[in-house]
Amino acid sequence: MHGHAMDHLAFIRQTMARAGPFTAVPGKGQIAVGLIGLVAAVVAGRQANAGAWLAVWLAAAALAVVVASVGIRMKARALGTLVLSGPARRFALGFAPPVVAGAVLTVALFSTGASAVLPGVWLLLYGAAVVAGGSLSVPPVPVMGGCFMALGVLALAAPAEWGAWLLGLGFGLLHIGFGILIAVKYGG
Repeated sequence: MHGHAMDHLAFIRQTMARAGPFTAVPGKGQIAVGLIGLVAAVVAGRQANAGAWLAVWLAAAALAVVVASVGIRMKARALGTLVLSGPARRFALGFAPPVVAGAVLTVALFSTGASAVLPGVWLLLYGAAVVAGGSLSVPPVPVMGGCFMALGVLALAAPAEWGAWLLGLGFGLLHIGFGILIAVKYGG
């Protein structure tokens, strides 16, 4: 009887863990990602051609993925949760499709010479990814995604020259601001 009860308790604990929110969003990691975004905005703005501009942003994105992944692992470890837990897996499943769509659109738009719309597309789709994944996270995360989406809409409606500034505002300052909020309110 005791073994059966323990099996039920283990099942209940696993079910609760899978149903919970993804709380390993690292505020400090978001701040670091924001700093990468600010540096990328400055460096990319100094590039002489669209190919070099794109290379800067792609390098910054790759570095940001590494920094965010390390931050998530560190915060998950501090919380005593698994990185591949149910909530983290659901977060990734919500986050990935818009990011993949952004990658595909980046290739398509850049190859056709329409790179001027990339800032709006990136901000909009990254925001959609953050909203989708963040719906299973702490409350500021989907709000941050909505802010990215609003910047994306603005970037698509504004003159192309604003794109670089809006990328810096989004990938730089939004990450830093929400990172501070998450670090203070939700730890790490």
